[in-house]
Amino acid sequence: METTNIIWLLPLPPLLAFTIIILFTNKNKKLSHIVGVSAAALSWAGAMTVFFRSLSVEHFGEHPFVSSIKWIPLGEEWLEIGVRIDPLSAVTLFFVAWTVFMIFLYSVGYHNFGQPEGDHDKHGLPPHGATVEDEHGHKHSVPSVEPMYSRFFAFIGLFAAGMYTLVISDNLLTLFVGWEIMGLCSYLLIGFWFAKKSARNAGIKAFMTTRIGDVFMLLGLAFLYSATGSLRYEVVFSHDVVHHLAETPAFWGLSAAGAIGLLLFIGAVGKSAQWPLHVWLPDAMEGPTPVSAMIHAATMVSAGVYMTIRIFPLFSAGWDGHTLTPAMSVIAFIGAFTALFAATIAVAQNDVKGVLAYSTISQLGYMIAAIGVGAYVAAAFHLVTHAFFKALLFLGSGSVIHGMEHGVLHTGDHSVDPQDMRNMGGLRKKMPITFWTFLIGGFALSGFPLVTAGFWSKDEIFADAFAHGHTTVFIVLALAAFMTAFYTMRQITMTFFGEARTPEAEHAHETGWTMTTPLVVLSVFALAFGWVGIPESFPVLGNFSSNWFHSFVGHTVDLPEAVMHIEFSWVPLVTSLAVSLGGLGLGYWAYTKPNASATDPLRKILGPAYHFLENKYYFDEAYDFLFIKPATWVSEVFVAKMDQGVIDGILHGFGTVSFAIGTFIRTKFDQPFINEFIGDGSAEVVQIFGRKLRKVQTGRIQEYMLSALGVLFIIFIALYFLA
Repeated sequence: METTNIIWLLPLPPLLAFTIIILFTNKNKKLSHIVGVSAAALSWAGAMTVFFRSLSVEHFGEHPFVSSIKWIPLGEEWLEIGVRIDPLSAVTLFFVAWTVFMIFLYSVGYHNFGQPEGDHDKHGLPPHGATVEDEHGHKHSVPSVEPMYSRFFAFIGLFAAGMYTLVISDNLLTLFVGWEIMGLCSYLLIGFWFAKKSARNAGIKAFMTTRIGDVFMLLGLAFLYSATGSLRYEVVFSHDVVHHLAETPAFWGLSAAGAIGLLLFIGAVGKSAQWPLHVWLPDAMEGPTPVSAMIHAATMVSAGVYMTIRIFPLFSAGWDGHTLTPAMSVIAFIGAFTALFAATIAVAQNDVKGVLAYSTISQLGYMIAAIGVGAYVAAAFHLVTHAFFKALLFLGSGSVIHGMEHGVLHTGDHSVDPQDMRNMGGLRKKMPITFWTFLIGGFALSGFPLVTAGFWSKDEIFADAFAHGHTTVFIVLALAAFMTAFYTMRQITMTFFGEARTPEAEHAHETGWTMTTPLVVLSVFALAFGWVGIPESFPVLGNFSSNWFHSFVGHTVDLPEAVMHIEFSWVPLVTSLAVSLGGLGLGYWAYTKPNASATDPLRKILGPAYHFLENKYYFDEAYDFLFIKPATWVSEVFVAKMDQGVIDGILHGFGTVSFAIGTFIRTKFDQPFINEFIGDGSAEVVQIFGRKLRKVQTGRIQEYMLSALGVLFIIFIALYFLA
C-alpha cells in the first residue's frame, strides 16, 4: 500500500472502535476491549510502517510524505487539507503509536469494574443500581457497570484518533480539529467517574481552562489565514512567507510572525498546562490512571509542545541564532518559570499520581524553555523521551494503586487512601516488576547519567542554553532538575523502600501481565531511546554515535548554523551530573531515615513555607476568589436581577401592552363589528331568507309544476324581448 494511503488511515481504527463500541458492543465488556486494543494495534502497525519507510528516504526533510485533497470551496478556489509526515511528525508518530498501544493493553488489566465489598468501590462510585444524591439534593441512579467499562474504551479510542489526526495533519486547521477532539475527550475521561463530585469538577475545570488557550489559538489561526491566505505548513512556513510576516508590524512591538506565534502559543499554554493555565492538570488525576498516562504522555499535553515546535519558524522569524526575538523571550520565560515553579510544588505532594502530575508540568516547562532559547531539536528529543518514561511512571503508579487496593479489600478498611504514599512502603518486595520498571522510569525522569534516555535529552537542553549564553534559563532549569531528582527519589523511597507502613501495604501484591507487560516494554524505551541522540562531541561515547536524532529531526526546518553545531563544554555536563546524582542522593538520604515518611523532613526545614508548597501556592484558592466567585456572583446576583428586573420587566411590559391592545380590538372591533354585524348579521339574513323561502316549500307537486311553468314563461318573454 502507498505510504500516503497508510497515513490517511492512521486515525481510522480508533475512530471506528469508538463508533463500534458505542453503537454495537457497549453491552459486551470483553468484546469492547478487544475492539479497542485491536484498533490501537492496527494504528501502531501503520505508524511503524510509515516511520521505518521514512528512514529509508534520502534527505527526508526535503522530501516528506505529503498528500492533499480539496475540502471546502472558497469561491474560485478550494480550501485544501492533507497529510504530511516529515522528520518531526515521524518521531512524534513513533512515540504516540507505542504509548497509545501500551496504554490500551494496560487498561484491560487495570479496569476491574467489579464492585468490592462495602458501600463504595475503589473510586468512590456506589454499587451499580444504587441511588445517589448530587450537591443539589437531586437523586440519580448509578449507571450499570458494563456500559462504564465499554464507554472507557470508546472514549480513549476517540482520544487516540484525535492525536493521530493532529500529528499527520499538513495544516493548522485539521491540527486544530484533532486538538479540539482531545479537549472534549479530556472532559469526558477526567470526569469519567462522574458520581464523584471531585471528578465532575475536575472535568469541567480541565475543559474550561484549556478553552481559554483555545480562544487565543483560534485568533492566531484567523490572523495567520488573513495574512497569508493559507494554513498549510508548506505555505505559511516557507521562507518568503515567514520573511514577509517578520517584516510586517503587528502590535506591542511584535512583528506579525511573532504576534501570530504568541497567540498560537497561548493555546499550547492551556493544552500543555504551563503557568498560569497549569491548574487543570493536577486535578486531571481524578480520571482513571490510563487516562492520566494518555494525557501526560501520549496525547493532550504532548500535543501542545508538538504544536509549539511545529510553529517554531513563526516566533523565531528574524532570529540570528544568538539574540532571541521578543516572542522567543516570552516563551523561554514561561517555560523556565513553569519548570521551577512546578518542581517546587512536587516536592511536597503525597499523592503518588499528584507528584507525577506536577512533574509533567515541570518537564513540559523544560521543553517550552528549550523552544524559547532556540533548542529546536533538544525540545523534540525531550518530548519523545519524556513520553516514554512518563507513560511508564503513570502506568507504574496505577499498578501501585491497584496493588494497594487489593490490600484495602483484604483489610476491609476503605478509609485508607491507596494513592497516598504515606500509606505505602515496602512494596519493592511485594511488587518486584512494578518496582524495577518504576525505578527505571524515575531514574530517566531524574536524568540518571549515561544509562537513561532522560539524561541525554536534558543534557542537550542544558548544552544548548549554556552554549548560546542563556545563563538565567540554564540556572533555573538546573535548579528544577535538582528538585526533580529529589522528589523522584522521595517518591520511590516512600513507595517502595523500608517496611510496610500500613496493613494494606503489607497485603499488596503484583498486578497481572496485561499491566506489567506494558511497563517492561516502556522501560526499554526509557533506557534505550536516549542512545539515538548521543552528541558526537560527547567524550568517549561520542565515538560510537552518529547523533541520529539530531541529524534526522534537525532537517525539518532551516536552523541557523550556530544552532546546528554546538561546541562541547564540561559545564553543562558536570551540572547535569551534579543535579541528578545530588538530588537522588539527597532524596534517598532524607527519606530512608526512621519516621521520615511520618514526618516529612521538608516540613521541619521549610516551616510555614511548606504549607504553600503543599497547597500549591494556593493558586486554586486564588483563582476561585478572583475568577470563579465573581463569575458566580455575576451569574447569580447581577444576571438574576437583570433577568428578573429588566428583561422580565420588558417582557411583562410587552405582555401588558399586547393585552391592552387585544382588549381594545376585542371590545371595539371584534365584538360589535365582526361578531355582531358580520357574524350574527349574516346569520340573521340567512334566517330571514330561509323563513321567506320556506313558504314556497309546500310539498305539493301541482304548485311546483305551476311555479316551473311560471319561470319558463318569464324566460320566454325575456328571450323574446332580447331577440
